[in-house]
Parts: sequence; C-alpha cells; structure tokens
Amino acid sequence: MKNSRSIPHPTISQVKIIDNRNNFPISWLNKQGFCEYGIYLENVRGIEVKPTKAMVQGTVEHAVLEADFKEGAQPATFEKMLETSETSEILSREFPVISSKYGIRGFIDEVWMTPDEFMIIDDKPGTVAYYSSINQVYGYCLAFKDMVDDDRKIIGALRQRGTDNVYWSAYFNNEAEINTINLVNRVHELLVGKREFVSTKNPNKCRGCRFNSLCDKRLDF
Repeated sequence: MKNSRSIPHPTISQVKIIDNRNNFPISWLNKQGFCEYGIYLENVRGIEVKPTKAMVQGTVEHAVLEADFKEGAQPATFEKMLETSETSEILSREFPVISSKYGIRGFIDEVWMTPDEFMIIDDKPGTVAYYSSINQVYGYCLAFKDMVDDDRKIIGALRQRGTDNVYWSAYFNNEAEINTINLVNRVHELLVGKREFVSTKNPNKCRGCRFNSLCDKRLDF
C-alpha cells in the first residue's frame, strides 16, 4: 500500500491534502445524502455541537467489535491478505482505504475476501437501506477497487449493527461506479466553491439534525 504525504486542509476540518489534492472522509457521502449543508456547517463554518446519542452508541459498539476481532486476529499486510484470499476466505475489520486518485479515505467496518469476490460491509443501526447509506458503502468500494489490482467482483453490503443481518447488498458494477465517482466529484466541487452546498427540503431531517438550532437553512417544523 502506497504511503502518501498528508497535510491538513488550512480551512476545512476533516479534509486532508494528499498528493496535492483534497481528500475527504467517505462517511461524508452518507452525510451528503442526508443534508450536505450539514457538512458545510460543521467543516467549513466550524460549528461545533455535541454528538448525538446514536453517534456515541455507534462509536462504542464499533470499539467493542474491533477489540473482539483483534483478540483472535493474525496481523498481516494488505498484500499478504490479498495473496491468501486467492485460495481461502479471510476477514478483516476496520480496514483502512485511501484513494488519492478520487480524493477519499475511510475505514471499512468489515471486508470479506474470498477466491471469487470481495464483500465490503458497512454496519448501520436499523434495517433501512437509505440511499445515503448505499452511497457511503459504494464509496468504500470505489476506494478499495482503486487500491487493488484484481479482477474479482466487489459487493457492497449493509448490515444491522451488532448482528449478522445483512439487509442489503449489491454488486459494485459499472453503473454504481460511475454514479459514485460523480457524487465524489460533486463533493470536491463543493469544497472548492464550484457548487453551493444545498440544504435538505425534508423537515423531518431538520427535526433530527444536531445542527438544527444553529442552521440558517432550517425548515419550520
């Protein structure tokens, strides 16, 4: 895996400059689908609010799962994992992915590598396959594909957090790849001012947003 020089963006939090290009967290593709104006409030304007109860709970559950996994896991390089998976199934959690080509990075909750395919799993609360959640897991697929030189198919999957219930999955096909690249490019255009951040038109989203008391675009409840 290539090591690239990374420096913080001078004005936008969570954005790094890697290989002379802005690089943002893949989780933003989920936030963008919910309300991209929230990205603006938090990372461009720098508004700080407390995390929601669900966010705190999710962080704790991820930490527990990762600790349990590490107890029996065997350390291995990415290259060794790929080689081993050509003949047997292997599993990795909190798998780091980064693409300087597309300017995205993140940690995949779980990756199954088999001789036939890769399954990229993102854990979510509930069992509704929101398009914003699909955008996020496809972002992981895009970064993973950019990292590997392999013809095996890639599957994106959503799983109910804390269970084995995979409630949505689909192949990361050519259409999904194109759509994901377009979405990633939109976010990059937002970051450099080529587009304006758009707020949601759904008052239910405003009601549940942790920025609602500070948002100048808030819809009336």
